[in-house]
Amino acid sequence: MNRQISADELAARLGTDSEPFVLDVREPEEVAAWSIPGAVNIPLGDLATRATEIPRDKEVVVVCASGGRSSRATEALTHAGFNARDLIGGMAAWGKVYDTAELNVGNATVVQVRRRGKGCLSYVVGSGDEAFVIDPSVDVDHYLGVAEEHGWHITRVFDTHLHADHLSGARELAAQVGATLHLNPADTFAFDYTPLSDGDRFRLPDDTEMSVCALHTPGHTMGSTIYFINDAAVLTGDTLFVEGVGRPDLADRAEEFARNLYHSLQERVLTLPDHAMVLPGHYGEGVVVLPDEVVGAPLGKLRASLEPLRLDEKHFVAWATERATPRPPNYVEIIKANMGRPETPIELLQQLELGPNRCSAS
Repeated sequence: MNRQISADELAARLGTDSEPFVLDVREPEEVAAWSIPGAVNIPLGDLATRATEIPRDKEVVVVCASGGRSSRATEALTHAGFNARDLIGGMAAWGKVYDTAELNVGNATVVQVRRRGKGCLSYVVGSGDEAFVIDPSVDVDHYLGVAEEHGWHITRVFDTHLHADHLSGARELAAQVGATLHLNPADTFAFDYTPLSDGDRFRLPDDTEMSVCALHTPGHTMGSTIYFINDAAVLTGDTLFVEGVGRPDLADRAEEFARNLYHSLQERVLTLPDHAMVLPGHYGEGVVVLPDEVVGAPLGKLRASLEPLRLDEKHFVAWATERATPRPPNYVEIIKANMGRPETPIELLQQLELGPNRCSAS
């Protein structure tokens, strides 16, 4: 019997009837920093004394950092009669898992590209033979694959803001396909791009009545931007999530950014109708990701479920300011790279970006 499982196969089974019991045998501090949603932590050294906590009637997938400890644990559990499989490559492999889900918005198709190990969400919006890409991650081949599968040519690439938690693939993708790169000049970039202006509109072919509208929504960063697909969907980046709202991204200017965020939400996002689908740029560990179902929610549902959206300005600013934290050192290096001023080799940057996002103030 195959005693190994790939990270892609595990991701495809999470949230389904065939979801296994995920056992993380790393140390608690490692798990606290980054883990697979729903995983149960029993360190390798405690496995013999805590085996009763592991179900015998389910398949057990064992995970560690890169595969060493999980291999030993899988062998021991198999010998003890458990149906155990080792996650090939451990959390390092989990950090490279991508999958997709699709949503029809009028005559357009929105493909949500999910980077499962980081909770990063990006989008390919296509109609006819043309597509736009929003917030691509550094692994640009995934977007090229989506476009090829649907018969689309990528003509424009956008970012919602200057990302801090992961490397942007926007500049590389635009260069590879000859697309126009659109960025908000309120954030700082040291390379050529086409600046966005408030109210810009970009139309796809075949008279689909689908357009993308960019509106500046400062708060998370000064250049935070959201993109509307008519009034049917909104790509909110890190301004609004399905489980919370964006946090001010600079602790030393937290009150200023929190006030901007309040007005961005109230005057830009919350003016949309309740049926508008909110498609965020990230999701947290508490969000269940299902195969073939986009991570998103109707705006009306979020109005009812997210208390920060119901606060007045004074209380919202106080609430958001309390949740602002200094940027981790690795975020500083990632920001420099996304600005076009890298001071760290790309191989090290790719290691620094491994781990979860921490953009929500929920």
